[in-house]
Amino acid sequence: MSEVMDPPHAVAATTPPIVEIRGVYKRFSRSLDFAAKLARRLGVTVREDVVHAVDGVDLSIRRGEVVGLVGESGCGKSTLGRMVAGIMPPTEGSILSHGRDLRSLSGVEARRTKLRTQMIFQDPYASLNPRLKVEDIVGEAPLVHGLVRREDFAGYVDEQFRRAGLDPGLKKRYPHQFSGGQRQRIGIARALAVQPEFLVCDEAVAALDVSIQAQILNLFMKLRQELDLTYLFISHDLGVVEHLSDRVVIMYLGRVVEEAPAEDVFRSANHPYTQALLSEVPRIDTRKRAFAGVKGEIPSPLAPPSGCHFHPRCPHAMERCRIERPALREIAPGRRSACHLNDAA
Repeated sequence: MSEVMDPPHAVAATTPPIVEIRGVYKRFSRSLDFAAKLARRLGVTVREDVVHAVDGVDLSIRRGEVVGLVGESGCGKSTLGRMVAGIMPPTEGSILSHGRDLRSLSGVEARRTKLRTQMIFQDPYASLNPRLKVEDIVGEAPLVHGLVRREDFAGYVDEQFRRAGLDPGLKKRYPHQFSGGQRQRIGIARALAVQPEFLVCDEAVAALDVSIQAQILNLFMKLRQELDLTYLFISHDLGVVEHLSDRVVIMYLGRVVEEAPAEDVFRSANHPYTQALLSEVPRIDTRKRAFAGVKGEIPSPLAPPSGCHFHPRCPHAMERCRIERPALREIAPGRRSACHLNDAA
């Protein structure tokens, strides 16, 4: 990867949170089809499939910081990001913006609150309407919401293009006429056009060539400084998160298992799952070692394990881990971990 700019200094712990996630759960249920309903009437035990995507998450994100959300595919990080962005509601729990529960808002206040949080998606082509010119993709929302007048539309779109590192002369083209990196910049320009304060970036560089990833990451850092933006940066790439984040949150099967300043996570991870992830990050000083992924398969969210969800794959698992869910608690100032080993320390 090309060189990535160093992130700004970490945000002070006293800075008020811009977003608070309190006891959030998200479950997806699939209703029984006709055959299953008939089988149930005949006395066969048939249950609806329930996916436990997010399982009791508590998290605060302070103004001006970059929080990296990390985990394997299927851990629920994208679902959590969509709930924070207001794209889907939680099944249980609350998501607060500036202390206000999103579900308690309505009308103009709800629309303004939702505009303040925008999402940038993983696939820079699927997230853009192929039938619209990119000037309309970027400028439609600010026009509809009264952030720009019709007579100022062209100049406003040009400004968003330049801010995202794009040539305004290309604004009459369609998405398919751009490269993957350019399309991701269009997605960034679209998000910035409604003047947000908080961006949820869901694997925003995962679909890009390595040579382009650094350019987009540097753009995120530049925009953070210029516009005082706050980020929830969702990624499975620990190398990217290390460069970008002030604080790192590790998720496993719908639960947060560790949260700490980025420097602390990469220097001395506490949770066995975090340790396993970090041990497999390729580094120059370990290039002769044979790498292997975290042992075992991630369990199905249809039937998550009892107790600690990680216990079937954990080398330190004990009987208590199979029975009791470990609480996510503070183990040091600014650090939280959900592991029974901390009780024995």
